[in-house]
Amino acid sequence: MTKSYRFSTKAIHSGQEPEPATGAVITPIFATSTFVQPSPGVNKGYEYSRSGNPTRKALEQCNADLENGARGFAFSSGLAASSTVLELLPHGSHILSINDLYGGTFRLFERVRKNSAGIETTYIDFKDIDAARKAIRDTTRLIWVETPTNPLLKVVDLEQIALLARDHGLISVCDNTFATPYIQKPLELGFDIVVHSATKYLNGHSDVVAGAVVVREQNEIADRLAFLHNAVGALLSPFDSFLVLRGLKTLAIRMEAHSKNALTISQFLENHPLVEKVLYPGLPSHPDFSLANIQMSLPGGMITFFLKGGIEESRIFLEHCHLFSLAESLGGAESLIEHPAIMTHASIPAETRKKTGISDNLIRISVGIEDVNDLIADLENAFGALRKISK
Repeated sequence: MTKSYRFSTKAIHSGQEPEPATGAVITPIFATSTFVQPSPGVNKGYEYSRSGNPTRKALEQCNADLENGARGFAFSSGLAASSTVLELLPHGSHILSINDLYGGTFRLFERVRKNSAGIETTYIDFKDIDAARKAIRDTTRLIWVETPTNPLLKVVDLEQIALLARDHGLISVCDNTFATPYIQKPLELGFDIVVHSATKYLNGHSDVVAGAVVVREQNEIADRLAFLHNAVGALLSPFDSFLVLRGLKTLAIRMEAHSKNALTISQFLENHPLVEKVLYPGLPSHPDFSLANIQMSLPGGMITFFLKGGIEESRIFLEHCHLFSLAESLGGAESLIEHPAIMTHASIPAETRKKTGISDNLIRISVGIEDVNDLIADLENAFGALRKISK
């Protein structure tokens, strides 16, 4: 689809032309494993669903167009997407990674690829680009960042990091899950690859597990990923592709609603006497507020805050949230709340969590699109339970 169309139009139409046989407006679920060939080696573009499926292809094209990239790939999970990207690297490679990232990515780096492929990872704060440059080794092959990060919501300068990678011939990868292409486009800032847990905002309905990769250019990286996508085979099913494609149609209006609610709630939390600190890119108090205003069109739907207290206060607070469901994951229409040190980031060693700043009083919220007054009332109810305990 032409890039002249705006985001919402592309989300609804990219890769989703009416089905030619029937004129169906919505891309059908092509639930087939194989396709008839009129002659050996001659086909209509599809031969086997691992190699290509029309429903998945529609999703991949839509994802690519939304990121303003050249080609998209749909995977069975966000970690399947990340794992396949790592297959681009030769044995014994070195990765330069941001030091605050999803626990599953850390586990993949440290407890899987370190053993199976001899990959070493150095975790740094990319705020100091000179320190990042000094950390590059002869064996460094890839830079991996999240922004905003999970769970501390740090924002890093993508354009500066992409330039660093390009100057040293490194592959640059950005996990764009928290922001989505509606809020920021790392490929336009020079990154080679964007990855997503499409389970989250891209799908937006908490009913599928999926991953996505989009590459900036149709080049050797794209060709290699296409080969790996088929060869490794961790791809998305036609039904799940259909669900994510459905979710993308409302991504723009959902991200507007998530961000609007999250800003209101972050302001409420920042003024609450039982809250020690709030991290939200839309607050002037956020250390990266100025950069977020430049790099992101909206501050997003994720909030991290620190309760006054420790693990016991966190437990009581979380047990008394009701409209906010105590659950892992994020990005759905419904609001979720969780304790990273015990839940999403438990796979990170305690000492590493402490050094990064993931403390026992840290709470992460995925703000949904419910009425914001009801959400604030639910949080106030949980704070009320804390007050009773403290008396």
